[in-house]
Amino acid sequence: MSFDTTEANRRSGAFADRDELWLFGYGSLIYKAGFDYIRRTPATITGWQRRFWQGSHDHRGTPEAPGRVATLVEAPGAGCMGMAYRITPAVFDHLDHREKNGYLRFSTPMQLADGGVEDGLVYIATADNAAWLGPASIDAIARQVLVSHGPSGANVDYVLKLAESLRELGADDAHVYAIEARLQALAGAD
Repeated sequence: MSFDTTEANRRSGAFADRDELWLFGYGSLIYKAGFDYIRRTPATITGWQRRFWQGSHDHRGTPEAPGRVATLVEAPGAGCMGMAYRITPAVFDHLDHREKNGYLRFSTPMQLADGGVEDGLVYIATADNAAWLGPASIDAIARQVLVSHGPSGANVDYVLKLAESLRELGADDAHVYAIEARLQALAGAD
């Protein structure tokens, strides 16, 4: 089964007509860009919330034992804090490859830390992609994360680094913090 969305993102051509644009990161993009950018600033999008409902078969897990990584799900009135990067389309190849496991390019308005509002690019894995794992209890998510490893490392490191980065931003994210707390409790029980 293929999860690769690289070609779909290239064919869409979304944002390819711009010299520069904003990219919104809400998972590992907050703390690990891995690409050249012009500017970086905290930002918030509304109507979305971060959830560990996407499978990671290529970075934090394997096809046989996927990890769980963040995606966005619609949530009217909710706010999701992350990091905005001013980029050029030259980084699309890198981003499309990095986000290839079910993530597609979407456009969303984001409020930058300076109060400005800009339309930007965001990669979202929706429920209709082949790597979608969907909702689960905090305990079930934490137990899966605890045992998952992939080419990019341990799934638990992804969750803990994201929680740490969100705290540094002053973000309120009960879902991420609950998974972090459950992981710490499970690790302490060993």
